[in-house]
This record gives sequence, C-alpha cells and structure tokens, in this order.
Amino acid sequence: MRKAPTILHLDMDAFYASAEQASKPSLRGKAVVVGGLGPRGVVATASYEARVFGVHSAMPMAQARRLAPNAAYLVPRFGFYKAISEQVMGLLRELSPLVEPLSLDEAFVDLEAGGAAWDEASARLVGAKLRADIRAFTGLTGSVGLAASKMLAKIASEQAKPDGLVVIEPGTERALLGPLSVRTLPGVGPATGDHLRRAGIHTVDEIVEAGEDELVRLLGKAHGHGLYAMALARDERAVVAEREAKSVSVEDTYDVDIHDRVRVGLEVQRLADRCVRRLRGAGLSGRTIVLKVRRYDFSTLTRSETLRGPTDDPAVVREAALRLLEGVDSTGGVRLLGVGVSGLADFTQEDLFAQAAGERVDQAVEEVADDVPAEQRDVVVERRWVAGHDVRHAEYGHGWVQGSGLGRVTVRFETPDSEPGRVRTFLVDDPALEQAEPLPLVEVMGARPRLP
Repeated sequence: MRKAPTILHLDMDAFYASAEQASKPSLRGKAVVVGGLGPRGVVATASYEARVFGVHSAMPMAQARRLAPNAAYLVPRFGFYKAISEQVMGLLRELSPLVEPLSLDEAFVDLEAGGAAWDEASARLVGAKLRADIRAFTGLTGSVGLAASKMLAKIASEQAKPDGLVVIEPGTERALLGPLSVRTLPGVGPATGDHLRRAGIHTVDEIVEAGEDELVRLLGKAHGHGLYAMALARDERAVVAEREAKSVSVEDTYDVDIHDRVRVGLEVQRLADRCVRRLRGAGLSGRTIVLKVRRYDFSTLTRSETLRGPTDDPAVVREAALRLLEGVDSTGGVRLLGVGVSGLADFTQEDLFAQAAGERVDQAVEEVADDVPAEQRDVVVERRWVAGHDVRHAEYGHGWVQGSGLGRVTVRFETPDSEPGRVRTFLVDDPALEQAEPLPLVEVMGARPRLP
C-alpha cells in the first residue's frame, strides 16, 4: 500500500436531488425525492431534508410518500444529470489520467499518477481545490475522501458527507477501521452482514479476532481471504481508467401492464430508436441485438440475434428487435421492455438487405398504426407533462412541471438564478406551452450556455 493518501474518492452529495434543488429555487431547503412516481416506482435519490423522515434510495416510492407526504416528488432528468457529471469528470481528468468513474456522481482518482499530489499536504490541497471548483462550475457540493487505498478513500468520503473532506493518514487505518460495522467493508451486503452477525461478528475488529480460517469457513475461500485482508486495511486494487462499454441498452418499466400487442410493438420500436441514439452518441455500433421482456408475473425473458456485421442503423435494430418479439408470449401483460446492443465496435458494416427489410417494417408499422382506434392513437401521441421536467411558455418563459392531470398541467416559472417563481395552470394542449431543455446551474462569464 502507498505511503501517502494520494487516492481520492469523490461522491457528489445527494446528486439528483441536489441538482433539482439547485435548478428550482422554490425547492431549496425542502424535502425532494427523485425517482419513478408510478405504483412500482422506487427512490433514486432523496435530499438530506427528505432523509430526516427516513426516505432513502432504493425504497419503494409508495413507502417514501407515507414517510414524507409533503416532499416534492420528481421524475429523473438523466440527460441533465449526465451533463453535470461530464463537467465534474472533466475536472477530475485535469488532475490525473487515471480516473475510475463508478457512476454519474462517484469516482476514484489516482493523484500520484497525474503528479497532482505526492504527500498528505499536497493531497489535502488538491481535495480542497476540487471541492471549490465543483461548486464554482456546477453550483453543487461533493464530499472528498483521501487515503492510501481505494477502500479507505471511499470510507473517508462517506465520513465527510455532506460537503466535507476527510483524510485518512497512512498508519492510522487499523485504528479507524476497528470499531466500524462489518457492513463498512466492500463486498459485505445485507446477506453477508447477517451471516457474520449470526456468528457473533459485528465489527471489523471482531473479523480480525475471528481469524482468516474462520472467515474462510463462514464465507468460502475467495470471499473469506478477501474480507480478512480488507479488515487488516490491505487493499492493493489500482485505480483503473474508464473501461470500454460492453453493451448499450435502454429499458422502461410501465406503471400499468401493457396487454395490447400493437402497443408492445410500438414500445419496442421506440426503445430501439433510443438505444441507437445512445449508441451513436458514443460513436459505436454493434452486432448483437438483445430484447428483454418482463411479464406480468415477474418472469423475465431475454432474446438475442447476432447480425452479420456491426450496425448503428435504427431500421436494422428495430427490425431485429421486432423479430425477437415475435417469439415472445406476452399474454397476460408486459411490465418491462428493454432493447440493447452488444458486440460493440467503432465502425459499421452496412447491411443493405437488412436496411431494406427495415424500411418494409416501417411501412408495416405505419399500416398497423392506421388500424389502431383513434382514441388509442391519441394516447400514443399525446404530449406528456412529466413532474419536474422543463417547459417554456411563450409569455411566461422558462419553468418546470409541478404536476398534471384532468386535462391540466401546473407549472412553476423560475430559473436557477431567479427568486422562487409563481405557479400557473394551463390546459395540457395549450399551444403556448412546450417542452424545453434544462438550463445550466451556473452562468459562465455572464453567458448561459445550453446543456447538451
């Protein structure tokens, strides 16, 4: 292990919820919960104000509403969060070529590899400057942990939350780890934690006291050896720069099971198009098309088809996904659909025959859509006003959706740098109201650039 705390772990504070609070002045200092709002929705992130009521990530949304009925409940804006994440990751890459993102809001950085830090004093300065830069560029806060290993850096950032910096000095690791819960160590989830608890092992010190042989007996050879080493603060894992993606996929879970076969086909096509947009955005193509279907009884089916060459053609992906759908029994209803592409490459080998077939599928879908009753077509094309998402009104300017229903949509008109705004209600088909792109949280040199 290193002699200096030059591995940094950054964890943005309540990222999605904090981004929403920064974007919406009326929500600052209030309980905000971001996630799926339907009957099957789960919490993605809860603000610190919401956590006071016991709301936490991965909790069923229905339970969160019971605990915090007066919180603001918003649907995620992943494009917005990704744009902020790219700004943050850009700041990290200025520090070192070795940046290992774990998610949109979390990453390890090897400061020594970039020459940014070589001892405790220089590492502490880098951590403090990074936190200040993140606040300046994004308006948000992040917690920083610094240590001689990845495990300890992550533990340090957790101790630093919210909006803090903690340095674990080499030589103090064992004393710090000893009294902590076994759940603090990587790889100890609820099941392993319960298994250890039943054996009378609750703290990291008690893991060391039990000994390596007992850990192996309880957990198996690989897990036992690894966990014992971590309890002794031994973690030689290197920071690994971004790994290449193995697949690109998108999926949707539906609040109400879909029974209509035509609707299922239309959803599969929509997902295929979204998947291709993501694929092209990454400059990739792929050979294997994957369809995922979760049925009413929670059984999940996965079907795949490998093409003769990689493609990023939406018609080709749509056609393959629809072919795969033909072999799936959706009787009883579908609760989740997903389309993915794997076997990735950075070039395409155009399949003219498949493209031609895709055009025929497009025509067939249009013909099928013509046979759908008018009221059903209206449901497909009706504009959806999603809680928390951005809109613009021809007269009142930029705002966000507070809620919609019964043919009306309620909008609060405010921007990140305005005072809390006024609320107005419109008909859902008001021609003056349109969906809009998010505004950046921080103005740069007096100009407000658009987020991608």
